[in-house]
Amino acid sequence: MEVDIETGDVKILRYSTAHDCGSMINPKMVEGQVMGGIAHGVGNALYEWMHYDEDAQPQTVNFGEYLVPMATDVPRAQQVHMETPTPLNPLGVKGAGEGGTIPALAAIAGAIEDALAPFGVRVTQCPVTPPYLLSLLDAARKEAKS
Repeated sequence: MEVDIETGDVKILRYSTAHDCGSMINPKMVEGQVMGGIAHGVGNALYEWMHYDEDAQPQTVNFGEYLVPMATDVPRAQQVHMETPTPLNPLGVKGAGEGGTIPALAAIAGAIEDALAPFGVRVTQCPVTPPYLLSLLDAARKEAKS
């Protein structure tokens, strides 16, 4: 993870996944499912946030306000596929895309914390947007001065 402390921009330098999808009938399809899951996880961690006003009315009502990752925001990922067939169906298959989605938020937030360890920053919410990161860095700098 690389974090620009002047702009709050985050760049994912390396991303790896491992999962057990049971029998892989079509390995290329499984890789695509996992990459789709990674894209969804990156969106959850860095972009997608519903804003509401004080009357609980949604303020993010279109894709100009509700951000999703672009293809350039989703990193290439090293994928490791385990194949442990399940006895619960005749093909031995399990889910595939969830392995890219479920751990992404915690992995990305943790990697951002590691990148900003010299500042003592703790990520306590997602998405980890540039304005949020800049506020964390500003608070850490103020605390260091006092």
